[in-house]
Amino acid sequence: MDRPDVVERSLREAAPHEIFDVIRSAIERRHGARAVDLLLVDYALTRLQPVGVLPHTREPVSVHGSAPGRAFGAQDVHIVYDASQSAITVHVPVSVRGDRLGVLSVVLPAPEGERPAPEVLEDLQQCADALAHEVVVAERDTDLFLQARRADRLTLAAEMQWQLLPGRSCSRPEYSLGAQLEPAYAIFGDSFDWSASAENLFVTVSNGMGEGIAAALLTNLAINALRNARRAGLSLCDQAALADQAVYGQYGGRQYLSTLLFRFHLPTGHVEIIDAGSPKVWRVRGGVVETIALEAQMPLGMVEDTVYVSQSFQIEPGDRLLFISDGIYDALSPSGEKYSLRALAASISNTRLLPAAQVPRAMLQELLGHRGSGPATDDSLVMCLDWHGTTPSVSADRGAEYEELL
Repeated sequence: MDRPDVVERSLREAAPHEIFDVIRSAIERRHGARAVDLLLVDYALTRLQPVGVLPHTREPVSVHGSAPGRAFGAQDVHIVYDASQSAITVHVPVSVRGDRLGVLSVVLPAPEGERPAPEVLEDLQQCADALAHEVVVAERDTDLFLQARRADRLTLAAEMQWQLLPGRSCSRPEYSLGAQLEPAYAIFGDSFDWSASAENLFVTVSNGMGEGIAAALLTNLAINALRNARRAGLSLCDQAALADQAVYGQYGGRQYLSTLLFRFHLPTGHVEIIDAGSPKVWRVRGGVVETIALEAQMPLGMVEDTVYVSQSFQIEPGDRLLFISDGIYDALSPSGEKYSLRALAASISNTRLLPAAQVPRAMLQELLGHRGSGPATDDSLVMCLDWHGTTPSVSADRGAEYEELL
């Protein structure tokens, strides 16, 4: 059997488009696998698409109601025994730092239908984890995996927006995050961003004006201005001011973005926020769904030299925050009825038991039930953040340091 370090070295040395072939060969040698397939979730989070040279790939499978879909949704190994083939198929989630990429499906011989040994399952999970990291890196140098994720052709605006995003979910001991955009293959103005350090989690949710390429260009300018300011170590207020100046300098107030900017202090749960003309923030605490009152300020780029002032609140372990764009509040049914705040609160309540990564897709599916199958008049964004907090000892020590800085 190949040593783990040998496989990892082979992955690093392989051409970007060959990394799955390396993992497949290793699994076949180690465990006598009859078949090994990599399925990546599509942009809409509804289908698992087999990786291969287009168009010569197998048919996709649904995330809902399929064996690979169960492994993807639960983020746990799912095993299916096929007595007619004397084989067991092991479906292993492929994820990196909480970002769900897809599923590795491995068919193993099993004459007696026995469950694979624990060390076999552990090795398959390690292979899936190593592959996940390499896929993320390889996407800089090959289109193979990005093409495999497409159940349909992306518009040019959507192509620009998906390349701008950090991922669709992530997790750390302190928090779990999930976000999704719709219509997935034709988005244009909505966007989100996040970045974490040892002390802070920065989160941005944006709702840009316009349609198509114009909206995508506006959002790209604003997000990159915010990243530039954040990476320069500027305060949240200065980040908003720099992005405001960049957008106003380009568009002169003709186009602008409604934006939420957050800084979560990870050791204490202290939250700093700037509401630059954005929709409401929802919170679920102790089973109660409510909105958080914020002071709305000018959207980024609407007025020259806007001075932004931050607000703050405290987040507690077990809290869930949801950030929702205008496309949901303004969604109309076929009869012209708006998606009400009551319906939105009910959707938030209905998804309270789901992990953060699954909430956006579930809520957008409920919205689709209201809107019907016709084309959307605006894109929609849902982001969900679950706050787990830190251990009391670490939180107390680091929190004391934070208070001294204030």
